[in-house]
Amino acid sequence: MRKIAIIGTAGVPGKYGGFETLAHHLVLQLSKDYELSVYASKPYYAKEERVSYWNKAKLHYIPLNANGAQSILYDIISIFHALFRNDVLLILGVSGGIILPFIKLFTRKKIIVNIDGQEWRRAKWGKMTRKFLKLSEYLAVKFSHADITDNMALKRYTSKHYKTLSHLIEYGSDHVEQKAMGDVNFDGFAHVKNYLNKHVGTYAMKVCRIEPENNIHIVLEAFSQTPRKALLIVGNWDNSEYGKNLREKYAGYQNITMFDPIYNQDILDQLRKNCIVYIHGHSAGGTNPSLVEAMGLGLPVLAYRVVFNEETTEGKAIYFKDVKELIAALTHTPYERYHELGQTMQKIAQRRYTWAVIARKYSHLIEAVYHMERKQRVDSSLSGLEYHQLKKYGMVHLKKY
Repeated sequence: MRKIAIIGTAGVPGKYGGFETLAHHLVLQLSKDYELSVYASKPYYAKEERVSYWNKAKLHYIPLNANGAQSILYDIISIFHALFRNDVLLILGVSGGIILPFIKLFTRKKIIVNIDGQEWRRAKWGKMTRKFLKLSEYLAVKFSHADITDNMALKRYTSKHYKTLSHLIEYGSDHVEQKAMGDVNFDGFAHVKNYLNKHVGTYAMKVCRIEPENNIHIVLEAFSQTPRKALLIVGNWDNSEYGKNLREKYAGYQNITMFDPIYNQDILDQLRKNCIVYIHGHSAGGTNPSLVEAMGLGLPVLAYRVVFNEETTEGKAIYFKDVKELIAALTHTPYERYHELGQTMQKIAQRRYTWAVIARKYSHLIEAVYHMERKQRVDSSLSGLEYHQLKKYGMVHLKKY
């Protein structure tokens, strides 16, 4: 069995974010075919949670934080450790990209990088951090044997800027469950149960990190001007001045409720499946896990109008760009339209966003890379296509005249 290392997440079982959920389900799906190792962040798991193996995958705990400033060193240490024990390194994110040129000098181990979204574009980073992340992205793409993008818009971006033939692999959504409320344990979440008892089926919902590029300010302002519409947002309000200021500004509105982060999947699914519409305000990144999970639950989606969201929803959601457009969507969309939209979103999710499909794509890529001598490039692969073919996919910049 080939030995595969999964690097760049907080670890498994997943209980934090999108990459953790991805690693979690790759282990569940691929452990029968590969000898898997997963690198985990020690601070995220209590001592009693730190097991040596999880679903046949060997866990290696690094005493650093997988996110924030420590993520660079966390990834670099994980990469060096994995080189001596594995055939293929699957690196999720580009924090450790800075070390890859040196790795390629003394090893023939195969490296696959999922570049995630364009992390360097996020508003929370300062100028120097953005430059570093942009360099890390460049090095991760250039010195990997294959790179993965999770959205067609990102695939076009890497083809244009790096001339690489990225592999499009998205996220799964079929881990979300439609449990009845009576089958869910609400211990420690009495506030959630009370909210559901009062508002079931009448509120809009958004769950996200409270960051400017997720446009929470637009969503909150729109609902502050539509007092007859209820809104629930779940997020890490206390992690930034942006979040603290928004919470203080909108705390007095009776129709707006702001919960702290909830990582219990059953509780989150209850809140989502009982809302009337899901608001997705993300403007950065690629295919966002919270969006595909909402689609998997059959929720109608009001999404911020940006190419990543349009690609994920196949252009079939309702979109907004500012407060005025969101208010219009909230006040002029009939209930019947929400019902139809939810069915459409769920059909897309069932066709594209299932973990069996995602894991199979990863497996195929691992096998292809293992036998690959050099990385595929866009210009050699697509130079023979006609202009109208490239135009269809927004790739006319690749045509050689």
